[in-house]
Amino acid sequence: MSPAHLPARNEVDPRHTWNAESVFASVDQWSAELAALSAGLDRLGSFKGRLGESPTILADAFHTLESFKERAEKALVYASLTESVDRNDQAATARAGQAGSLFGRLQGAVAYFEPELLTIGRDQLMAWAATEPRLSHYAHYFDDLFRRQAHVRSPEVEEVLGLAADAFGNTYATFSKLADSDFKFRPVASAGGELPVSQGTVDDLLNSPDRAVRRAAWESYHDQYLAYKNTLSSNLATSIKQNVLLARVRRYDSTLDMALFAGNIPAAVYHNLLDTFKKHRGVWQRYFDVRRRALGVDSLHTYDIWAPLTVEKSHVPYEQAVEWISAALAPLGHDYADRLRRGCLEDRWVDIYPNEGKSSGAFSWGVQGTHPFIVMSYTDDANSMGTLAHELGHSMHSYLSWANQPPVYADYSLFAAEVASNFNQAMLRAYLLEQDIDPQLKIAVIEEAMSNFHRYFLEMPTLALFELEMHRREERGEGLTADDMIDYMADLFAQSYGDAATIDRRRDGIRWATFSHLYADYYVYQYATGISGANALARRVLSGEPGAAEGYLGFLSAGGSRYPLEALQAAGVDLTQPQPVEAAFAMLGDLIDRLDELVNQ
Repeated sequence: MSPAHLPARNEVDPRHTWNAESVFASVDQWSAELAALSAGLDRLGSFKGRLGESPTILADAFHTLESFKERAEKALVYASLTESVDRNDQAATARAGQAGSLFGRLQGAVAYFEPELLTIGRDQLMAWAATEPRLSHYAHYFDDLFRRQAHVRSPEVEEVLGLAADAFGNTYATFSKLADSDFKFRPVASAGGELPVSQGTVDDLLNSPDRAVRRAAWESYHDQYLAYKNTLSSNLATSIKQNVLLARVRRYDSTLDMALFAGNIPAAVYHNLLDTFKKHRGVWQRYFDVRRRALGVDSLHTYDIWAPLTVEKSHVPYEQAVEWISAALAPLGHDYADRLRRGCLEDRWVDIYPNEGKSSGAFSWGVQGTHPFIVMSYTDDANSMGTLAHELGHSMHSYLSWANQPPVYADYSLFAAEVASNFNQAMLRAYLLEQDIDPQLKIAVIEEAMSNFHRYFLEMPTLALFELEMHRREERGEGLTADDMIDYMADLFAQSYGDAATIDRRRDGIRWATFSHLYADYYVYQYATGISGANALARRVLSGEPGAAEGYLGFLSAGGSRYPLEALQAAGVDLTQPQPVEAAFAMLGDLIDRLDELVNQ
């Protein structure tokens, strides 16, 4: 789809939209369910003070809570996805707010649950799990609860934290409204007329072969963020302050300790990743030099990083992308590949194309009882194909987790999530590079790979360094200002670019403001660990190592029933060691060599 025209949401062919009616047949049905859920919240309090009476009562309480939570999550998914595909729809915005408010009330209503379980005690709960069949699968949950015991507060404090969850989420909502709805970017002049710049078109414009278009789009996009630098920095600082407050209330030594503790991740995993990244910055400088020479420019700028190295842009229609992704994942077995294909082409898992008001980026979301939906802006090229493969990794992870785990373990950690998404991309890349396809498409495939690595192995570690420093400054009681944030981010990019590319300190420095990921504290480092684990697992499957495919499917099916590092170790990768990260940098170097050879043929 050309960025010259973005259709209104009501102009999009329903066949290309997510299957909202599979969740609720109509808005009226959703409204009725929300009313019923609101009226039924009191039932969740009927078990308060009674969980320790007997294993039967406890099993009944778990069942009631999980059933109610599943219904509330479905209502939230429906409302939030409807808003995400059209931020200009005020009624959808209102519904998303109502669903979020209900979810906050739900968390407050069940805040007594875990403190009461702690009062019952580990030994008693384990004994009940051994005698009451409906509690038998909660053993890992009980273990994890008592691991977290020191950070679970009194019922009164937990109730306040639960009720505050919705209000604490408003910093992300503010960012999203500002960036996705209120921002109006300068259009770009081109030989064919003005091109609109939006969240849905900027990536396509940065892929333009016309350097003037790329530069103008880059400047328009980042100048809009710079114009609101104080609002954006204040909003992010508020989010960081909230995280610091929560860490102190829950008695963690730092926000980083709190974030890593949730997934039972040793601090060494985080710091080893960042140390390895800093050690290998020269790999990126070598890539920038290859790209500069291929483009024939004297100095490479950030807006040149996504410029095409082929004469003609790759053309990969959505249906072709689905077929190639399905074929690439065939080593995992017919069931996996077929389910993925049907989800894309028959069951409408994917909201495919860009439209006015659609959220930026791409994401996969759903809950047990819905499809694992994807919202993206597919633009018929190799980059979009890679994004689709990535999000389908998340969706298939969710699908298998939901199919194989009870509600208590249906969700998986963010740490595990980014392994699954990058695994699909690694498999697709390996498949296409072995096919007899046009050399220009092979270049485009490697370019997509480099774009993926650039995001996860340069931008995300850089953001991880940035957010760690910003949290530490707040923890020390220092003020966070827009200019300080901009300067620190510019310094980080300058260190990675070296002499191989030119830094625009203001526009590169504001890039922290363009990433919604920073509102999920300490999320971004997991992209880099994820791509490392993913490539290690893909190598095992592609080499035909016995049990590799089964081990990977077991990892996807484990959901939250194991800690993520344990689940990955069972599948054959140990991310507590630096080797997977080192190996991923070695693979990156090989791709650079291959690209250098192709563009100089």
